[in-house]
Amino acid sequence: MRKWAVTEPVAEKLTRESAVSAPSARETAAFLAAIGAEVRRHRAKRGMTRRQLAEASATSERYLAQIESGAGNPSAGVLRAIAQALGLPAAALLPEAGARPAALAAIVDLLHQVPEAELPALAKDIEARVAGAATADRARRIALIGLRGAGKSTLGRLLAKELGWPFIELDRLIEEDYGASIPDLIEMAGAATFRRHERSALERVVAAHEAAIITTAGGIVADAETFALLLRRTHTVWIKARPDDHMSRVMAQGDFRPMAQNREAMADLVAILEARRADYARAEAEVDTSGDAVEQSFAKLVAAATNLLGSDVRQQPRRP
Repeated sequence: MRKWAVTEPVAEKLTRESAVSAPSARETAAFLAAIGAEVRRHRAKRGMTRRQLAEASATSERYLAQIESGAGNPSAGVLRAIAQALGLPAAALLPEAGARPAALAAIVDLLHQVPEAELPALAKDIEARVAGAATADRARRIALIGLRGAGKSTLGRLLAKELGWPFIELDRLIEEDYGASIPDLIEMAGAATFRRHERSALERVVAAHEAAIITTAGGIVADAETFALLLRRTHTVWIKARPDDHMSRVMAQGDFRPMAQNREAMADLVAILEARRADYARAEAEVDTSGDAVEQSFAKLVAAATNLLGSDVRQQPRRP
């Protein structure tokens, strides 16, 4: 497989274009470290191993590790290839993404003045403003999000059975549509194709079901538009657990995606969880299954669903 040649490093290009105020060595190092941090964050958010990203971007795994650590000085071509493999514009990996519209810049400046502890509540207020009347379209659809191993499928099936509502796993729906497993789909057609199928499947489910229990892939948060659709059109519940609980349950299932052949599986799992935590936290409710028996977690989910729907879900009309 051909590898991208390291031609013109980004930092050198910036230096040449700004000869009057050339960045210092310290500024350049900070800039490259910030690029590496963005690459790591987006890779973890998508649940990709370094090897998978290296193969998808035709970049050597060793050089990718250098970039992520801040020791590598990637060319514009390499950065573009990595961004494309992540389904992002190249500018998304730059710590200085360019000028913003004046109004957006003003909003960002104001946000910098808000205490960090208040940001989640403010994000929900903004989201409610943007969503507008669409919030009424959630009907009785409940979507469970979170990493594998938290208990989404187990708890989702139980809640669907209790209510007599359809239980829909988006991944299974995609596999039926595509005629292949999710890993095969991603390997043959790429992650971007999988995300398009995921959005299409979600749109069909929302259109067809006024009441349903839906489970999603943990990486649904990687596509901003699909995740926004999920938040607008369903009542979302983050099924969460401690990293060691995630790992032990995944091992019990014999399923190590997306960490196959990775000797640092726990570190990757923690990185993925941290990269997605802020997005998962946008859910309307959270159910922590850490250390719980299934029955205990199910009771928590019923309580959360009751709170979301404004009445005891057990009294909701069953489907005919």
